[in-house]
Amino acid sequence: MSTAEILSVTDATGVVPLPRAQRSAVLTQLRQACLDGGLGDRSRPAELPSGHAALDAFLPGGGWPLGAVTELLGDTCGIGELSLLLPALVRLARSGRHVACIAPPHLPYAPALLQAGLPLERLLWIQPEGADAPRLALWAAEQLLRCPGVGATLLWPEQIDARQIRRLQLAAETGGGCALLYRPTQAAQHPSPAALRLQLHASPDGLRIEIKKARGRHVHAVVVHPAASA
Repeated sequence: MSTAEILSVTDATGVVPLPRAQRSAVLTQLRQACLDGGLGDRSRPAELPSGHAALDAFLPGGGWPLGAVTELLGDTCGIGELSLLLPALVRLARSGRHVACIAPPHLPYAPALLQAGLPLERLLWIQPEGADAPRLALWAAEQLLRCPGVGATLLWPEQIDARQIRRLQLAAETGGGCALLYRPTQAAQHPSPAALRLQLHASPDGLRIEIKKARGRHVHAVVVHPAASA
């Protein structure tokens, strides 16, 4: 399956499959973005502010690590796991980079993304189908992470192991973007080459975030965002 066969975009009404001619145009645009981005460009910052000051105070470097894998661990959808990322995703999109969502459990809700300030023309939704979907999702993530024109790649893998995460890490180092993996809580029982691991829990006050792994001294710090689950 080619990338063009699994490519859709969003508009204000929801996810819209692209006609074949437009798919070709979008793919051409992405290829050019990769060429224009400059592989190996060292001028980009090493971190991206999360937009949440209380969290940035504990994240190494003061934000989401760029050129690296971050794991977001949790078993419940709709607790703020996406809105936690929105300020950073908006920043990336407004800077001209794309944001890709691969195999999310639910369709992106375009009106909410628009209200948050995310330019929808910078959002890619990729949903592989069929028996080979898990492998295709990982392949798509690796290709997108290698492209400097893609600032963040969000992936909800059905299954992933340490070797595959290392491949994503190497791809992220090449492209300089954020690799953001949503994984179940039980994944914390196994070691991971991810640079950052956060455990997410719903709480009466909002979204409870525990830093399970990080570079530096802030492992096991806990931050609660009152508005993150709104």
